[in-house]
Amino acid sequence: MDGIDVAALTTDGLDHVVLGPSATFDYPETLRSDLLAHLAEAGRFETESFPELEAAVTEAHADAALRFIHSFGIVRDDVAVIGMHGQTMLHRPERRFTCQLGNGQQAANRTGLPVVCRFRHADVAAGGQGAPLVPVFHRALAAQMKGPIMVLNLGGVANVTYIDGDTLIAFDTGPASALIDDFMRRRRGVAMDRGGELAAAGQADQKVLGALLSHSYFARKPPKSLDRNDFHTWSSAIDGLSDADGAATLTRFTVESVTAALRHVPCAPRRWLVTGGGRHNCAIMVGLEQALAVTVDPVEAVGWDGNGMEAHCFGYLAVRSLRGQPLSFPGTTGVPRPMPGGELFRPA
Repeated sequence: MDGIDVAALTTDGLDHVVLGPSATFDYPETLRSDLLAHLAEAGRFETESFPELEAAVTEAHADAALRFIHSFGIVRDDVAVIGMHGQTMLHRPERRFTCQLGNGQQAANRTGLPVVCRFRHADVAAGGQGAPLVPVFHRALAAQMKGPIMVLNLGGVANVTYIDGDTLIAFDTGPASALIDDFMRRRRGVAMDRGGELAAAGQADQKVLGALLSHSYFARKPPKSLDRNDFHTWSSAIDGLSDADGAATLTRFTVESVTAALRHVPCAPRRWLVTGGGRHNCAIMVGLEQALAVTVDPVEAVGWDGNGMEAHCFGYLAVRSLRGQPLSFPGTTGVPRPMPGGELFRPA
């Protein structure tokens, strides 16, 4: 919830991908505060609608898209479609429910462009996890690379994509930055442990770490996915730790839960490529390289855009949606068969 990522790309939704520029636009602070406040009662989204909040989120997304088009001198008529993921508020695939705020018709009317959204809903309705959806995009980007490789996304939640020829496996591994960010907000009133500096000054508490890693999620076989807040009640175990030791413990928790992903893939990857904001956290990246004993690089090492990865992905998925191509697969979300998705809205 730190901002709205926007990116441009040229693609056929299959193997042709040319990455364009990307940018992040901050949420208006009042809207961001409102979203964070609603997270405390996120369960209400399963039974209630919040039209004013959704309208504000949609307006912010549409405004970001238009500002992006203007900033990079893009001719609006050259834009075939906008893929709008929206803001996730609650994800409960076991109850066949997922909520991403973002009104496709409002966004299409505001931008004057076709919009594809509701990417996860068909998958969840069919019994899939609804996440992660980025693996098919990772596969397109990595088509010329020798496998097996693992692409790790360190967002609020961490997810991996295992790619080896035609083998595509993906799942959420556990928390990435969400627990650390929320801890820093509570303790120090700042948005994040920038660069992992506070964690580097502390020591992970092994007893607390062991309790966190005992969560039943890690023993479950994939496909599996998480809501951003699934570990928050468990993370209360760090309340008795100092700021530095708490940050170090949560950072180590992210590293250990990512490492545990190796239990669920056929063989150890020869290389890890890391995207998402967590790749800027040196404590996480150093911890991963030590724990995995292989090369762990940010995706920029192979020419990808780590800041725009998911925005690029949902543009790519929007084109796949228009072409009726599947967005998710049995090996990525557990859906019974390759599943198309997304809903198209045209300007009124």
